[in-house]
Amino acid sequence: MPKFLNTEIPKFVFKIMLTLKNINTFYGELHVLKNISLHVAEGEIVALIGANGAGKTTLLNTISGIVAAETGHIVWDGSDIVRLSADAIVRLGISQVPEGRQIFGPLSVLDNLKLGAYCRFRSAGKQQIEADINRMYGLFPRLHERREQLAGTLSGGEQQMVAIARSLMCSPRLLLLDEPSMGLAPLVVSEIFKTIARLRDEHRTTVFLVEQNAKMALKYADRGYVIETGKIMFEGSAQYLMENPEVQRAYLGKQKKPIWE
Repeated sequence: MPKFLNTEIPKFVFKIMLTLKNINTFYGELHVLKNISLHVAEGEIVALIGANGAGKTTLLNTISGIVAAETGHIVWDGSDIVRLSADAIVRLGISQVPEGRQIFGPLSVLDNLKLGAYCRFRSAGKQQIEADINRMYGLFPRLHERREQLAGTLSGGEQQMVAIARSLMCSPRLLLLDEPSMGLAPLVVSEIFKTIARLRDEHRTTVFLVEQNAKMALKYADRGYVIETGKIMFEGSAQYLMENPEVQRAYLGKQKKPIWE
């Protein structure tokens, strides 16, 4: 059973947006997610930390409909979306930035952003899409400088900016971020995480963040979960997890001893 402590929701949070109840996900006969239960409230940055192979990406893919849960419920705004398709989930306001960025390399930065708004072209209209693109340039000024450049020729940090901006073009209420620091220099990682904080503080975008860089994730998160071999082992405020000796040993570099010995 997970260990809970100091899990109160920050005072600026309004309501629970997303709830997972006893989610079980399989790859063939491999049981990857085991009775996962968690929640994300409006206005939060929630971090999910864990080792490689713990099930972090599978959890995000299950929420976004890329991978189907075998059992359990995913409740979004009071409705169970566990059997919905990925495109239907995007239209409900959940957008994912995939691990490894997965941008469209042969296309320009601008065209990548336009593709991110594919589900909104009819409802939003050209003027609103253009305004949203300019808003992305405000978040990431370097993308404006490189708007006609092929996305595949950008640096790793710039490609991550494209990936985040492309997902934001869906106008999501909940942004799922999968390993945004992967392969990036420390200064670039710091810049990316400051932008994530701005999304919450200035744009009221709720963020569910999967990250191996536990120190950086917990520095910016309000709450967090620790996943190990497909199970939630700890839940708490970011401060509690940073101060928890077992989490420190496993993920914060205090010791090298496994936490489950």
